[in-house]
Amino acid sequence: MDNRIEWARNRDDLVLAIKKLGFPEALGEQIAKMLGSPKAMQRMMAYLYNVKPGTAELIVDEALAICSDVDRWKDKKAAEEANARYNEILYYGLGDE
Repeated sequence: MDNRIEWARNRDDLVLAIKKLGFPEALGEQIAKMLGSPKAMQRMMAYLYNVKPGTAELIVDEALAICSDVDRWKDKKAAEEANARYNEILYYGLGDE
């Protein structure tokens, strides 16, 4: 599936889920932008369906927590990649000898 189509579909589903809880459509649109990826939006929808938060603050707080988890995961992957490159240099050298 085209990434833009998947993103749009998940955005629409997230906005609808937030509207069904009684919150403005604009909140859903901003949360979708903040989350940025279909997987993060799906995680947010799971929270909305299971917890059914009663305030916008709870929704925003969960979205921030999801963003933090995504950032932490990206940092971990970058550190793993850097460590792998460093180990290659240690094992094989710089290659200019």
